[in-house]
Amino acid sequence: MKRDSTAQMPLLIISGAILLILLGLLEFPAALLRPAAVGLGTAILLLTLLWKRRQERRESEFANSVCETLDALMNSREPENYRPYEDSQLSKVQGKLLQYHDRTQAGRRQSKADKQTLQELVSDISHQVKTPMANIRMFTDILRQQELPEEKRAEFLSTLAAQVHKLDFLMQSLIKMSRLETGTFALHMENASLYDTIAQAVGGILAAADRKHIRIDVDCDSRETLWHDPKWTAEALGNLLDNAVKYTPEGGCVHVSVRPWQFYTRIDITDTGIGIPSQHYNDVFKRFYRAQSSAAAEGVGLGLYLARGIITRQRGYMTLKSEVGKGSAFSVFLLR
Repeated sequence: MKRDSTAQMPLLIISGAILLILLGLLEFPAALLRPAAVGLGTAILLLTLLWKRRQERRESEFANSVCETLDALMNSREPENYRPYEDSQLSKVQGKLLQYHDRTQAGRRQSKADKQTLQELVSDISHQVKTPMANIRMFTDILRQQELPEEKRAEFLSTLAAQVHKLDFLMQSLIKMSRLETGTFALHMENASLYDTIAQAVGGILAAADRKHIRIDVDCDSRETLWHDPKWTAEALGNLLDNAVKYTPEGGCVHVSVRPWQFYTRIDITDTGIGIPSQHYNDVFKRFYRAQSSAAAEGVGLGLYLARGIITRQRGYMTLKSEVGKGSAFSVFLLR
């Protein structure tokens, strides 16, 4: 439906009406005026009927074309009658319908992906909770139903407490993960002491390091400041340090160094642990990932996932270099 063709017929009708008015105003012989008026009036009537019929046909074609477009979109097909570069009402309506369809499809894909993510998350949580819950149930039944020596009872109670601690740690990690993924946690960025942030992170793993006789070295200028969220950054660095201590054999070493760059401040956390094969560099940052070589160590596979998420939300990034049997180096880059 082009604009010039739709306006053609009304223009002819208006021109005829103007001519009829002029005939009435001008002095023509009556013998000529009457036939001319009748003829012109008849022509205007025919033109009006013809224009109306043509308009009805065009409206019907327009409606059919829109219906064909909708049928094609509902069947996930490209409309055959769509001409995006044609300057017509039909092409404009079709363009809007295609935009609406694309957005609807994108919403459906996102909803499907969210549903799959939720199913995977529920499955992962169920798998992680299953073992400690089974252990708690078993040891509770033993302590309740059997007469045990005091030493054995104390041992079972200690094991039971460890399972409760593991379950609590899992729940806390899941809460942090949920807040991270939904964006409900708030970053409080400030120009704070990076030395204090690292000290807070190191303080959380000193006891575990002492038990394994692991030396912790920190190379950071006490005057170094950085625009960051101290609480969440300490959480991220603490997760990296916890991993380093966890997978470093007794008598090993964990080294923390800070190097200011022009645009970023680089924080390296290096250990002398078991190392990570290069093909698993990306896997270790996935949610609930546990390598076979680390299955014996305590953990739920959320530490590195949370650490990278926290750093990314501060417009930073992380890298990893490792060699099996010699250790790993996680590097954190935060904007200055």
